[in-house]
Amino acid sequence: MITQAGGVPRGDARLEALHWTHVYSGKVRDLYTSEAAPGRVLVVASDRVSAFDHLLEPGIPGKGAHLTQLSLWWFGRLGMRNHLAAAHPSLGEHLPPGIAERAMLVHELDMHPIEAVVRAYLVGSGWLEYQQTQSVCGIPLPAGLGNGDRLPEPIYTPAFKAPLGEHDENISFDRTVELLGAETAAAIRDASLTIFRTAAAIAEQRGLILADTKFEFGSDPATGELTLADEVLTSDSSRYWDAETYAAGGIHRLDSFDKQIVRDWLAANWDKTGTPPELPAEIVERTAARYEELIERLTA
Repeated sequence: MITQAGGVPRGDARLEALHWTHVYSGKVRDLYTSEAAPGRVLVVASDRVSAFDHLLEPGIPGKGAHLTQLSLWWFGRLGMRNHLAAAHPSLGEHLPPGIAERAMLVHELDMHPIEAVVRAYLVGSGWLEYQQTQSVCGIPLPAGLGNGDRLPEPIYTPAFKAPLGEHDENISFDRTVELLGAETAAAIRDASLTIFRTAAAIAEQRGLILADTKFEFGSDPATGELTLADEVLTSDSSRYWDAETYAAGGIHRLDSFDKQIVRDWLAANWDKTGTPPELPAEIVERTAARYEELIERLTA
């Protein structure tokens, strides 16, 4: 497989042999189009893993399949128009083994340049901002909150999507109005909060807390209809906690079902200069187990 600088694949020869043309690679996903499927995009999730804006080696085995299957599971439960044109295993193409379970065939959309973030708990970048301003993205919050505390109600805290390799920028709702127009900005905010509440209730039934998540939306080029896109409510886009562990308190109450193990190891073993070190096998195995545990608990 040919790679660009930073290790991002340019494309997979097996798909190119089936006349899928590689058009874009992000940190995790590769996008392909085909003259035989106009208006459609083949989205293939990889096992790549990144932290601190660097792609790491090796990847996490099974990660791409987990992200794809979890997205497909959630798309069927949210009651929101989404971008799926055909879901695995009915992609309309005979995809090679090792790709089919990581692939979604979706409608091409006019994507909106924001991350639609919803937070129900004060953690991560929200906690850092709160310590400075007692607010998150311009939304005032009660005094005296601590790291990981539940908010009075979920809040919508959008971010501007930065180019690959750069940090997304937290912005105010007013800024999204400037970027998208009042009607679209409000529609994305309202849809995000509604989807979040639906998903949080489903997670709660399975002993999980959905602390925060990010959605992406586009508009149908023909009708302008708002459409949920990309991945949804996966380990990479969302922060899930075990409800029992959270309630018990202690140092592990905020342990999430994602690549936190990778981030913690890298923070302790790399000064963020030069090339990141290779991930030890034990870290890779533990991270893969967390991805696997989440999908089992949600979909069982």
